[in-house]
Amino acid sequence: MSTPTTDAAAGQSPAVTCSNCPAICCQLKVILIAGDDPPQHFIDLDEDGQEIMGKGDDGWCAALDRDAMRCSIYERRPFVCREFAMGGGDCIDEREKWRRIAVSLR
Repeated sequence: MSTPTTDAAAGQSPAVTCSNCPAICCQLKVILIAGDDPPQHFIDLDEDGQEIMGKGDDGWCAALDRDAMRCSIYERRPFVCREFAMGGGDCIDEREKWRRIAVSLR
């Protein structure tokens, strides 16, 4: 897997890595699908009765290790988490939404 590169001269943002991100993806709603097998105590139901990854009171995924800011069930993480590629389109979009919100709160 290659690491995304950027062109600072072109005004692009710094390279996207999980180590320079506040776990933005771990705040998204994760709907479980057939074949997902996270530990049962991390599973919750949404308002429509669909199984989702539970959230802590802080809004982050219940499976996020808050000290290391890493997934505590990495090998058993849901499919949608496996497909959420670091530096991919969804990652970049979510980071930009988060940045706009953070800037608006200043």
